[in-house]
Amino acid sequence: MMAEMKDDNDELAMLEKDIKEFWTKFKTICCHGPIDQVLGLRDSWYESINSLSDKWSKRLKEGDEIINKFHEYTNEVCVLNKSIEEKQAKISTALSKITDEEKEKTDLMNSIQELKEELIQNSKSKHKKAEETEERLLKAEKLFKERLGLEIRKTCVVSCSPPLDCTEELQQKVRETNNFSAFIANVRKAFIALTYK
Repeated sequence: MMAEMKDDNDELAMLEKDIKEFWTKFKTICCHGPIDQVLGLRDSWYESINSLSDKWSKRLKEGDEIINKFHEYTNEVCVLNKSIEEKQAKISTALSKITDEEKEKTDLMNSIQELKEELIQNSKSKHKKAEETEERLLKAEKLFKERLGLEIRKTCVVSCSPPLDCTEELQQKVRETNNFSAFIANVRKAFIALTYK
């Protein structure tokens, strides 16, 4: 832009110089020379004016082209900015999804940890109940041994005295149901029934 302004200033200075020269020649010719010289000067003046008009027209065209290119570049920049904004929106959405997934993952891990702790507690509780049950069974075994003279073994009933008719049937039931308490209760009922016979 500075170079163009300098060229324009140079051309204006040249135009002023041409005008002064023309005026000097004009005065000289008018006063001393024939009309042909005046007409020649006029023609040369028109030629220089036309030449300057052509130069200025070209400059204006170039300026218009530069302005058009500037508008094109501006439009391209607007399109690129819009594309960048859309991509940034997509990136924000993707980051939001990732954040949500991370939160879900964290929540899931917390739930799994809670379930593990609950399972451990339940396991401890069941173990404690099993120990308590074993302790009760040992007490019951001791009581049966001391008070009733019965001995409980893991092989279940091998024989009993006095013998019971329903021993096999009761043993089969205890094997199927694994309910030893019911077995003991049924054996007791069978002994009580024997005493009434």
